[in-house]
Amino acid sequence: MRGNSARGGPKPWTSWIVVALALSSASSLRAQTSGDAPPAGSAIAATPSAPASAPSSGESPKRAVPDYDGRGPPPDEPGAAALWVPRVVLSPAYLATEYVLRRPLSLAIPAAEHADLPRKVYDLFTFGPEHKAGFAPIGFVEFDFNPSVGVYAFWDDAGFSGNDLRLHAEAWPTDWVAGSLTERIAVTADQSVQLRVSAVHRPDRVFYGLGPRSLQADQSRYADQRVDLSASHEWRFWRSSTIETRAGLRDVDTSDGHFGGDPSLSREARTGAFEIPDGFGREYTDEYNRLVLALDSRARQERPGSGVRVELGAEQGNNLHGTPASGFLRYGATAAGYLDLNGRSRVLGLSITTLFADPLGSRLIPFTELVSLGGDKLMLAYFGGRLIDRSAAVATLSYAWPVGPWLDGHLEIAAGNVFGMRLAGFDWSLLRLSGAVGVSIGGLRDAPIEALIGLGTETFAQSGQVDSVRVMLGVPHSF
Repeated sequence: MRGNSARGGPKPWTSWIVVALALSSASSLRAQTSGDAPPAGSAIAATPSAPASAPSSGESPKRAVPDYDGRGPPPDEPGAAALWVPRVVLSPAYLATEYVLRRPLSLAIPAAEHADLPRKVYDLFTFGPEHKAGFAPIGFVEFDFNPSVGVYAFWDDAGFSGNDLRLHAEAWPTDWVAGSLTERIAVTADQSVQLRVSAVHRPDRVFYGLGPRSLQADQSRYADQRVDLSASHEWRFWRSSTIETRAGLRDVDTSDGHFGGDPSLSREARTGAFEIPDGFGREYTDEYNRLVLALDSRARQERPGSGVRVELGAEQGNNLHGTPASGFLRYGATAAGYLDLNGRSRVLGLSITTLFADPLGSRLIPFTELVSLGGDKLMLAYFGGRLIDRSAAVATLSYAWPVGPWLDGHLEIAAGNVFGMRLAGFDWSLLRLSGAVGVSIGGLRDAPIEALIGLGTETFAQSGQVDSVRVMLGVPHSF
């Protein structure tokens, strides 16, 4: 990695993890006292009902010990023994989640419950008679980037039933700030409308050049300033299938950036490492329309099990300052299959994704609208925007498993890269490998806490050496 890592800054991550667990546990307590069914996997959900009458001695019966680790009794299936094979192969990840996370949590959660800590913390960060509004401090650290601290706030049934508001704001003194405000309205049980505005200004975005052969050694920085306003509609139908439509306006302005000792984009370009990409240093405003169709046979639940998923998506955009010559079309498809190895949310997955970007006029597509790999979606071991070009192909093998209540582990190995127009220049020797392992805590509603460590390689033609390391912790940015 080049540049300086985020050392020496505040690191209140452990307190945020405790807050997330406490909020989730107290949510279960509220559900039980209000008569609602508590969420699956919670300690309360695992507590059996009290007997109809107390013993004749007059003493209250002792409750059964709750399932604090959230994993249920050991499986009885004969095939469950086969799980030891992937556990041996993936023993570092297994040992870390088993002995560093799950077992300490199985002791910490009952101790916190005994001290009534979840309810106290939940009351501290939530408001109203039904606790439908509240906030939580959040933050994010990714090595080789500026960290951030901020706040996540929510208000359910704001003004009327089914109207939910979400606020996500983060900043850091070294010239970066971001925020988003979302209003989600439940039209029916399966349909919702969403209005969203987001804005971000940060100086530490990375750029390495376009194409499959870009080098980690050419890391440069650019500043990105953008504002996005959108309205969308989501329809959830058969099992986990969805149709999402969206229309919006996006204003983007890029310029030279900075972080640590890394050169700016234009300075690195002057060395001959790469050409200045189209759209750099020129503000543009896009009107865009998006359609995503996902057919998913998996049951609609917190931790989906076995099934198949096919997703098709397309986005058409026009630069309002240069229409129609500046129009572009982004589109792609994903086919995936998932197998729950023992019916207890140990899910093995395999997916193949292709992505494309084509101009609809004579003007080139701005580099910020091209296909990109890295970040929080595909090939997690790379920084966001590490790989950019006109198309991409990625195959991903993944494994997800429950570590404890509200805590999930995930591991993925992906092979892929970006290429020219419609995979022009595709070659097996140009593929890269991305490996990542992480955990996520889903206690903060729409703001899960995640931790991830990833290693990425150069292309096989460049001997596939590991040259990219990604380490992150906190609430990933949704801007």
